Amino acid sequence: MIVRIMGEGQVKLDDAHFTELNKLDDELLAEMESGDVEGFRRTLGALLDAVRRMGTPLPDDALEPSELILPSPDATLGEVREMLSDDGLIPG
Repeated sequence: MIVRIMGEGQVKLDDAHFTELNKLDDELLAEMESGDVEGFRRTLGALLDAVRRMGTPLPDDALEPSELILPSPDATLGEVREMLSDDGLIPG
């Protein structure tokens, strides 16, 4: 799957990693619902770090369609809330 981190670029991520990413996504959702801004910042950073660590960066000039778009590391709670689907940021 091709994943874009807003403001950074794209990575190719194997579907096998989505179990771990979904755990972080669930934690992020809970922190957003409770208004835990500090926890939200920490978990968003952990989620993006995991995507970077597990994914293979695509060249900057690659124009692959992104199947998943994640917020930038400095996104606000409100900005991320606007990006959410019923499943959170990560489907499944």
